[in-house]
Amino acid sequence: MTELHKNLINGEWVGGDGVNNINPSNTNEVVGVYARASQQDTLDAIAAAKAAFPAWSRSGILQRWEILSKTAHEIFARKAELGELLSREEGKTLAEGLGEVTRAGQIFEFFAGEALRLSGESVPSVRPGVGVEMTREAMGVVGIITPWNFPIAIPAWKIAPALCYGNTVVFKPADLVPGCSWAIVDILHRNGLPKGVLNLVMGKGSVVGQAMLDSKDIVAQTFTGSVNTGRRVAEASVKVMRKFQLEMGGKNPTIVLDDADLKVAVETTAQSAFYSTGQRCTASSRLIVTEGIHDAFVAALTERIRNLKVGDAIAKDTEIGPVVDPGQLKQDTDYIEIGKGEGAKLVVGGDLVKRDNPGYFLQPALFTEATNQMRIAREEIFGPVAAVIRVKDYDEALAVANDTEFGLSAGIVTTSLKYATHFKRNAEAGMVMVNVPTAGVDFHVPFGGRKGSSYGPKEQGKYAAEFFTQVKTAYTAAG
Repeated sequence: MTELHKNLINGEWVGGDGVNNINPSNTNEVVGVYARASQQDTLDAIAAAKAAFPAWSRSGILQRWEILSKTAHEIFARKAELGELLSREEGKTLAEGLGEVTRAGQIFEFFAGEALRLSGESVPSVRPGVGVEMTREAMGVVGIITPWNFPIAIPAWKIAPALCYGNTVVFKPADLVPGCSWAIVDILHRNGLPKGVLNLVMGKGSVVGQAMLDSKDIVAQTFTGSVNTGRRVAEASVKVMRKFQLEMGGKNPTIVLDDADLKVAVETTAQSAFYSTGQRCTASSRLIVTEGIHDAFVAALTERIRNLKVGDAIAKDTEIGPVVDPGQLKQDTDYIEIGKGEGAKLVVGGDLVKRDNPGYFLQPALFTEATNQMRIAREEIFGPVAAVIRVKDYDEALAVANDTEFGLSAGIVTTSLKYATHFKRNAEAGMVMVNVPTAGVDFHVPFGGRKGSSYGPKEQGKYAAEFFTQVKTAYTAAG
């Protein structure tokens, strides 16, 4: 009998109907069985978080530092175990899984330090004999909803600052990948987090997520996921005057100029477009290439894609793991057919791949002869599918790059300081990469986009305080 991993509500592990967590590299394997929370479970979790808030928001900074620091150290110590769990439940390669677990540990370690660096300002008033203090205080109960593509890093970069700044949390991970989220909550719980401060409610968005959005007791909601669901979060939050933060889709460009180093261009775009099976909101699926390097670039990238090893995420020689589930696989293959129907040329990949175990394996696909008006160049596919768009020069490349409703990440490959500098200033994206993949970000600096990709304050680093705290101004008369 497989152990049932339960929800954590008010410091107690609470059962429910169990659902199998399936390995996309081997659909015969059950990674674990995880309880699904009911609507009442969710309401109980919200009530527990509300009751725990007064004490936790006034807790000592050393207590918060100790819990977050112990959590970071345990994540580091269990990196191999957690990395394998991540790769088995989501399908990232083991190297990527280990890297993501390390990132989660670094995030908790960073915010442990931030708990000791909480600060404010003190200034004189314009009125003689009066002082003014500006401080940051916790918001209250924070709702956290996370996606399936980064099952440990994204929960970490939301939970850690929420707790650091004195908030209590109701946390709903993606239904597809409960394992890593359960592990993080278990670690925090065992490392001394008071009951009710962090509540885990796994399950369907239509049940758990909706109950969270309907609650007036959740005063701030942070969400990462699809554009459509993000809009629902926004609409529900406005109704109850709740603070909200959204990280949604991307249709990120990478420009390759004639002066680019060809090897750098190929490796940068291959990693940007196809690693993590293209299942990253920061992935570059629009490769905008100037005429002089176009043919050589396409030939070299085609060869690189052809040689990518697609297979079981745990296998040491695998470079591209499986797609996460049948629904996402169908979306990927549907878009490949859409691209063909629109007149783009599929030059490599796009085929289902058979391996020893049944899994959702897809050879990365590259289109050429695409235009920026095609659906494959405008809509987020969220899979290992990229389109090359030929342009005349840098000016046209920049215009095409910015011609999108999204604005998360944008990259350029060039040896020209002039173009690199101009692009950093004029790319309409929240993050800009020069000669590095669009999908790599650091944990101590802000993450987030513009336009339809993001709404609200940035995530990560010290900028996280903008969402997870509220500012208070206090006046004091002397004497």
